[in-house]
Amino acid sequence: MATTIISNTIPTHSLKTKHFKQPINPFSKHPLTSFTHKLNTPSTLLNSKRFKCYLKPENKTTDVVEHANDELHEGNDELHEGNDVGSEGNEEMDWKSDEEFKKFMGNPSIEAAIKLEKKRTDRKLKELDRESGSGGLIDRVIRDGLWREKQRLEKAEETFKALDLNKLKSCFGFTTFFATDVRRFGDGGIFIGNLRKPIEEVMPILEQKLSEAAGREVVLWFMEEKTNDITKQVCVVQPKSEIDLQFELTKLSTPSGYISATAIAVTTFGTVALMSGFFLKPDATFNDYLADVVPLFGGFLTILGVSEIATRVTAARYGVKLSPSFLVPSTWTGCLGVMNNYESLLPNKKALFDIPVARTASAYLTSLALAVAAFVSDGSFNGGDNALYIRPQFFYNNPLLSFIQYVIGPYADDLGNVLPNAVEGVGVPVDPLAFAGLLGMVVTTLNLLPCGRLEGGRIAQAMFGRSTAALLSLGTTFLLVIGGFSGSVLCLAWALFATFFRGGEEIPAKDEITPLGDDRYAWGFVLGLICLLTLFPNGGGTFSSSFLNGPYFRGDL
Repeated sequence: MATTIISNTIPTHSLKTKHFKQPINPFSKHPLTSFTHKLNTPSTLLNSKRFKCYLKPENKTTDVVEHANDELHEGNDELHEGNDVGSEGNEEMDWKSDEEFKKFMGNPSIEAAIKLEKKRTDRKLKELDRESGSGGLIDRVIRDGLWREKQRLEKAEETFKALDLNKLKSCFGFTTFFATDVRRFGDGGIFIGNLRKPIEEVMPILEQKLSEAAGREVVLWFMEEKTNDITKQVCVVQPKSEIDLQFELTKLSTPSGYISATAIAVTTFGTVALMSGFFLKPDATFNDYLADVVPLFGGFLTILGVSEIATRVTAARYGVKLSPSFLVPSTWTGCLGVMNNYESLLPNKKALFDIPVARTASAYLTSLALAVAAFVSDGSFNGGDNALYIRPQFFYNNPLLSFIQYVIGPYADDLGNVLPNAVEGVGVPVDPLAFAGLLGMVVTTLNLLPCGRLEGGRIAQAMFGRSTAALLSLGTTFLLVIGGFSGSVLCLAWALFATFFRGGEEIPAKDEITPLGDDRYAWGFVLGLICLLTLFPNGGGTFSSSFLNGPYFRGDL
């Protein structure tokens, strides 16, 4: 049986009354990343090597827990070599009838998981005492392993305890957040009431009071729930140690994460270089290839570099930690963008909005600047000596690219002939740097789609809320699939990528009550309009006239 032990320590849904009254589904997908952590039993979580990293010096018992975790890791290896005590059928009956298991299923939490595993360990010890007669070496090894496991669980139980909601409720008042009701949620609780002051004033006061009352650090979220057209404010309280553990289990800022990001970056640079060869003349030499690759490669690096710097600076301004950035290689466009995860809590919806906007807006403006600069500098409007040859449909079948062509005018002569420099059977000569900018717009726009945890999905979640963003994500995925089966392999591939690698919801911000403001909504709608104009009706040149053929900017005329 696979269970996600701490899947509800971070609130992940739009708050509605039924969510409080019904048990949270313990098999739900982890909200932090597309990589889900399925745990076979509660002990699987507690045996994790990373678990000991977060049993840290809140009290002296944590050192004992770290040591016990190491011992148990060795003991479990020996334990699993012996015979498993008890039959499978009996254990299944115990799980179904056990009260501790029912409590865990009703409200999954680390404390419930520890108690459940402790009870199972006690039962195994009793069964071993009943069935072992000789007291041989194997029995002693199994018994020692179980005792070490029990001791470790007892120490862990001292660290991961559910918060006392009665003590916490006394911390709320008329000057901060007036709580009228409280419900258990994981090892913390949900307090329903209303704010009496701005959140930026209430948050630090309540965090200090609640931490003192709980005897350890806590984390707060302020959200809204709607019931029968009535909006209520809620404050979600969770132990900070459990949130830190959840981030630790999903973080990518590790040596292996950086190695993977580097390997994928090298692969992406290779696909960019490979893609460049598709646009050369049939009689091109290796020197011609280098002359074309360097500007195109440099253009991509410029776009990626500027957007990465803008993203990191914006995230640092809000105090948000980011994972390593992973490029998305593609033999169709060279690169399909950059993805990363949040490895700390977002302070508010403005952070959830500004960070993805910083990446997409900077990438789009840089792409536009490169394209315009290359077009203007190419006075002959024929791509120069090292032109790439692009299919003409890439330009005149797309509203935004057609507008750029109309304003700058490189692909029409004084008599109104469109694309007069096109070479029959080869394509339209385009400056490599200009094409890098145009293709950068298309790639950036793909990431602006309101789908999952793409940048556009994050923006939609900040603007419209989690429920509406989920509907937009579903609709966008459906349209991408239809586009794929209508003739665009790129649309189909992007739908699969967005669903399986960037699906789900982003982590909620600590403040989801304070509105974004009209200026951010305006920016959001502008980016949405740019996305629409760039990708439709032909997907920025990615749709072909026949089923699943190559994109317009590649192949025969």
